[in-house]
Amino acid sequence: MITAISPIDGRYASKVRPLKNCFSEYALIRNRIKIEVLWLMVLCAEEKIPECRPLTQDEKDFLLDIIEGFTPEEANKVKDIERVTNHDVKAVEYYIKDKIAATSLEPLSEFIHFACTSEDINNLSHALMLKDGLRELLPVQQEIIDKLKALAQKWKAVPMLARTHGQPASPTTMGKELAVFADRLLRQKKRVEEVKLLGKINGAVGNYNAHLAAYPDVDWISLAKEIVENKLELELNIFTTQIEPHDYMAELFDAISRFNTILLDLDRDIWTYISMAYFGQKTVKGEVGSSTMPHKVNPIDFENSEGNLGLANAVFRHLSAKLPVSRLQRDLSDSTVLRNMGVGFGYSLIAYKSTLKGLGKLQLNEHVLARDLDNAWEVLAEPIQTVMRKAGIEKPYEKLKELTRGHKITEKEIRQFIETLKLDEKDKERLLELTPAKYTGMAQKIVDMLD
Repeated sequence: MITAISPIDGRYASKVRPLKNCFSEYALIRNRIKIEVLWLMVLCAEEKIPECRPLTQDEKDFLLDIIEGFTPEEANKVKDIERVTNHDVKAVEYYIKDKIAATSLEPLSEFIHFACTSEDINNLSHALMLKDGLRELLPVQQEIIDKLKALAQKWKAVPMLARTHGQPASPTTMGKELAVFADRLLRQKKRVEEVKLLGKINGAVGNYNAHLAAYPDVDWISLAKEIVENKLELELNIFTTQIEPHDYMAELFDAISRFNTILLDLDRDIWTYISMAYFGQKTVKGEVGSSTMPHKVNPIDFENSEGNLGLANAVFRHLSAKLPVSRLQRDLSDSTVLRNMGVGFGYSLIAYKSTLKGLGKLQLNEHVLARDLDNAWEVLAEPIQTVMRKAGIEKPYEKLKELTRGHKITEKEIRQFIETLKLDEKDKERLLELTPAKYTGMAQKIVDMLD
């Protein structure tokens, strides 16, 4: 791994290890084997294809064992065949034919890859790879959301000075700010889950041409549904050319990119809070923050996450822009691009784990938040001028602007101004009791409304 070109396979290999079983060359070949075998079994179960006879239970078990027992060592045998054929899918066909040679299944060998074009096998394999990849990615997305929900509840009542345009603004709570991110991320995770993974198995140009030429009485769409929907648990796309158009992939990659963009926004906000000393970070014995400044505890987890999210989204955006575009029935410009799906997933997973690690180190410095609030009495100009509007006082905004804009206002000055106002006694009393720390609106209730 020390000689790996990509950090995914080198420095960060341990963080993305689960994805090797989803997006590696081995995973692609394994899924091709699965589809070819299942297609043969579906054909054998169709009574209108008498030459492809029903299978015995032992034969079914034998074929399923080819799928279940397919190891990286077996994948290397397929690669050996490919070196001769110079065709990756044809190599899979020949591998399976070799496996059933000298068995009762050998007479069925010409029904392996029957009426299929390579893309019938590849598009379904890629869909299965994405399905497996999502099983790894989605739980970590949920882990981030759950962590943010827990922190939002923990700090929902801790007031803090909000900032708009980097300037002091109406107070909020730390918990409510994190709840916003939890809700945004949850919304995008749901969008990822809602994308239907599609597949096709309809021949060279998507019309079942060869299928009907051989067996005109077979309901080929039903057989396609049998393997795509019942066996593989994908959704059949009937409207295709030689290739499945990959539009669903663009939807999926765009949805993951939106999740990643929101997470990047969180990373930058947390980084800023750390720089403001709102957050401290738990130290780890033996870690070094700076090669020259011993005191430093750098926000490296959030910086690492930000960088990897950028790389992930760069890959996903190219995938979503490229894959739906093909010349006429098809060209091969998508082939090498599709092999990089795991790169986007890999950088995303690295980023997610870095954010989680960083969130686990956070320590809230409540005294710093309280100090900033106590130095920002000018933020009460908003509630005061709003109550003045209610009372019908002329030009309330302008009067508060003159009092507060560009000036450092003290508690005493604010209270003196309130005392001069002709307000309902209850309104005036409420304003006099108000402090920046108490002026957080419905922040706590909003946190409790989080799904």
